[in-house]
Amino acid sequence: MGEPLVQYAAGTDVSSDKSLSEIKRTVTRYGATHFGTLEEPGKASVAFRVEDRQVRFALPLPDRQDPAFTHHSRGRREPAAAEKAFEQAVRQRWRALALAVKAKLEAVESGIAEFDQEFFAYLVLPNGRTVHEETGSQVVHAIETGSVSRLMLEAPRG
Repeated sequence: MGEPLVQYAAGTDVSSDKSLSEIKRTVTRYGATHFGTLEEPGKASVAFRVEDRQVRFALPLPDRQDPAFTHHSRGRREPAAAEKAFEQAVRQRWRALALAVKAKLEAVESGIAEFDQEFFAYLVLPNGRTVHEETGSQVVHAIETGSVSRLMLEAPRG
């Protein structure tokens, strides 16, 4: 099949806090007027607003108890080594998010894509859910069945 892919920034020394600060600087440079983060077990969220569009990325974080961190080929890792492996994985995820956000904003700035095209799945709807959270299963169903049903959200009645 070919050689396995190496994760972007798998060996990074850049801290998660520094990556988060970079994301904030990047979105501000491209016009964001609001910025926020939320951390909870297993997930962090980064949100920002550009003009009248609110965007939210959910960053899945690894499980500290995952055997990939707690064990190696010879058995159980020492707690310090397990923590080091876990922290490395967290840093990698934050670097990847920083890259993704920067790439999307640069695509918009360069005229490759419109803002809504590039951030479509992450746009926050009036109900607080992202477009992907609201419609993702419908899109998957359409692809799997080859049948396109009503994918549009119902317009508010008033």
